[in-house]
Amino acid sequence: MRGLTSPVLLAVVAWWGLNGLIWTAQVLSMRSTMGQPAAWSDVLRMEMVSAALWVPATLWLLWCTARVPIERGRRGVATACLLSAVAVVIVYRAVAVMVLDPWVGWYPAAPVWRGVLMTSVFNNLLMGCLIVGVGHARVYALRSRERERQAEELQARLTQARLDALAAQLNPHFLFNALNSIAEMVHHDVDAADQMLVNLGALLRHSLESTRQQLTSLRDELGVVECYIEIEQVRLGERLQFRRHVDAAVLDAQVPRLMLQPLVENAVTHAVALRKTPGTVEVSAARDGDRLMLEVRDDGAEQAPAPGFGVGLQNTRARLQCLYADAQSLQIVPCAGGGTRVQVSLPLAMGGAS
Repeated sequence: MRGLTSPVLLAVVAWWGLNGLIWTAQVLSMRSTMGQPAAWSDVLRMEMVSAALWVPATLWLLWCTARVPIERGRRGVATACLLSAVAVVIVYRAVAVMVLDPWVGWYPAAPVWRGVLMTSVFNNLLMGCLIVGVGHARVYALRSRERERQAEELQARLTQARLDALAAQLNPHFLFNALNSIAEMVHHDVDAADQMLVNLGALLRHSLESTRQQLTSLRDELGVVECYIEIEQVRLGERLQFRRHVDAAVLDAQVPRLMLQPLVENAVTHAVALRKTPGTVEVSAARDGDRLMLEVRDDGAEQAPAPGFGVGLQNTRARLQCLYADAQSLQIVPCAGGGTRVQVSLPLAMGGAS
């Protein structure tokens, strides 16, 4: 029957097989207590055949319940259909007893059809209704599991959609800032502006190549950061000093695409760009057990920066939450000697070199 899987069939066969053995033991025990010894082979045959007759009946009732379960909107029709299915089982077992009794020996003399049918009603009506109840429990469990699967799939799609929206927001934000820097330079140094465009092209190529990829290697992410730093160094000159302290063992660790660049951009915009003297931005990465620890640090501005960290940091927070939920953290910590540290902690996941 369609809708009844192999595990269900095996469970039904095992259940009624076990019942047949239990019934056999009970009958033998009762007859022994009453002083009516019986050959165990005869009792085993009668009880196992009786149990075996329940296997197709159970599958039939489970199938009917799955097709027309009792639920809001069709309670009357479903109840009538399932009672009819139970009636079919009662008649089926009565007919089976009449046909098999000469071989099995349930009755000492040839049984009468009316008596067998009435006995089947008394013995099998309640059992049939119980099986229908079990069938409903199975139907509701399958529906619940399907709703959970659909909810998980919907959540995954919503998360992916949000990540795509965040990436779509981040790319124009970065592009606007980069083009603004180039626009400032083109009136003063055409060659420098040309070099900035070359670096911007490399950044856009990286962005386009990984549009649908949320994760990339730390090695590639650092390459993006260095392209950005080269653009800003053309504009800011010696005022922008860049250092990186990265453990080579984590270069292939997976990180969100374009995660470090907005953090570095914040440091450049809110610290170094506001200085008249050289300022430093440092990026560090290291392993701490099963965690990847990332840090972007600057040595502060000479004048108070504008409040807030803008789209870049907000976007990074949102993407980290989507990708890692509570398994990540992003903290902004003021440095004792001035400046700011942005510390990111992620689960360490290694990938192949790219």
